[in-house]
Amino acid sequence: MEQARTQDAAAEEWPARAWGLAAAGAVIGSAAHALTDHAGSAGAARDALYALATFLVVAGVAAAIVIERPRPARDLMFAAATGAVVALVTWWNLPLTSGSSPDIWRIVCAVLAGGIAVPLYQGWRGARVGADTGRLPYAAIHRHAWTDLILSIGAVAFLAIAWLLAFLLAQLFALIGLRVIERLLRHGWFGWPLSGVALGAAIGLLRERAAMLAAMQRVVTTILSVLAPVLATGLLLFLAALPFTGLAPLWQATSATTPILLCCVAGALILINATIGDTPEDDPRAPVPRIAVMTLSGAILPLAVVAAISTGARIAQHGLTPDRLWALVFTAIACAYGLAYAVALVRRRQRLAGDLRVANLRLALAIAAGALFLATPLAAFDRLSAHDQLARLESGRVAAAAFDWTAMRFDYGAPGIAALRRLATRGMTAEIRTTATRTLARTTRYDLDHLTTPPKDRLTVLPRGAALPPRLYDRLSDIEACGPFDHCVVLIQPDPREVVIVNDAHITTWRDDGTRWRAVPAPRFVIDARQRAALERGEAEVRTVERRQLFIGGQPVGDPLP
Repeated sequence: MEQARTQDAAAEEWPARAWGLAAAGAVIGSAAHALTDHAGSAGAARDALYALATFLVVAGVAAAIVIERPRPARDLMFAAATGAVVALVTWWNLPLTSGSSPDIWRIVCAVLAGGIAVPLYQGWRGARVGADTGRLPYAAIHRHAWTDLILSIGAVAFLAIAWLLAFLLAQLFALIGLRVIERLLRHGWFGWPLSGVALGAAIGLLRERAAMLAAMQRVVTTILSVLAPVLATGLLLFLAALPFTGLAPLWQATSATTPILLCCVAGALILINATIGDTPEDDPRAPVPRIAVMTLSGAILPLAVVAAISTGARIAQHGLTPDRLWALVFTAIACAYGLAYAVALVRRRQRLAGDLRVANLRLALAIAAGALFLATPLAAFDRLSAHDQLARLESGRVAAAAFDWTAMRFDYGAPGIAALRRLATRGMTAEIRTTATRTLARTTRYDLDHLTTPPKDRLTVLPRGAALPPRLYDRLSDIEACGPFDHCVVLIQPDPREVVIVNDAHITTWRDDGTRWRAVPAPRFVIDARQRAALERGEAEVRTVERRQLFIGGQPVGDPLP
């Protein structure tokens, strides 16, 4: 393996590459800024320009990582193909409805597919020039994957340092009244090329030091392998405690159960592969790392199953959304790794590392293909979510007041808009038709708070039995009234034109000016746990008190004096 790394280092020597990548970075940065800065408003032309800018950036980064002197044309063709895939995904996600945002996970999937393809291509390229041309060499692919990761982290760190240095120099010259650098940094036409030069130069310089990257890889994997027994012990104790605690505490403690479990799975995968290396010579020989690898391999599947149960429970309770469908995808990937690693563990514990390497390569190919599919419009998560949420509303499983109109308008794309149009004309109740019509008229997601009034189960009116004044109920969704808060108390005053509204964050006086209810003065943050408990008991009233107050020019200033 050391000989292979030495050969890689020799093959990587190309002194002019760093200069070429820095120059290419400047050109690509300038072109990307020109394309995005003059893209104009939403439309087909803007979408095409943004997609072209994405192509240039992604293809440039891919080319910087893979290009070598022997066959640069072939390397550039691969980089162009990678950039084209990500650019197409960007183009598919850019025709947005007003106020909506792109599905970032589609772009992440495209980048993930490209990120997996890069070391696969590098390993295939190395196999073609060697004797082994019939299959993908795992050792080379694994080595390139770690090297590319370290290279990318180092390049991004260099970019951040370059910008910090630029800001420092700008402030230094500003001390003597020279603000040229400070002004330049404010312009995109300067910042984009600067970033391109820094990123290209960093990748080029690091690739010229391939032996150093190989040494860094060994250091990183060695450190991570030391952490494997720690995580293995923690996961083993966690799984051992589950039969006694049950799964219920997982849902009660936090709403982020699935992300936490998936992060544990990802951590286990990273530590396993750092420990087993890329060749049989790297197999752990000592008992502690061998047991850690076996423990982590066996822990992945139960963790993934619990994550799947958590995701399924959320879907059963609240229905499908794009985010939950993406969580389902990530959970399925975790289950696939867990099943493959569990099978390898059961089959051959003594040769576990070899079976894990085979599983890694097969799963990488499957994930790259799956990510590429999920990045396309064929994975219609917005359509599935809109259909499911519409069915829940029409079947009565969710009330109109609790329905997420914001998500239907801005998170589900064209299918969500179509569903709202259907509800606006054929909704089962007048409330549904009216709310759907008003939702369609909105242009941003942030002014939808005024569409629905708070559910009655979180609204308390004091004194008990008192009625809300006319027109006030429609204003309770305001952020200074009940808004999104879990509890809300309305104190009816002797003056029928005045109420005091108390929520979890502040108290506000509301007055009827004859046309509508308005909040005066600005809210104050006063509610604590003791006061909230008193509110729940109905112990709230308004008293007239005397106070000492500083007056200036006849107007009160500051807080009351003690």
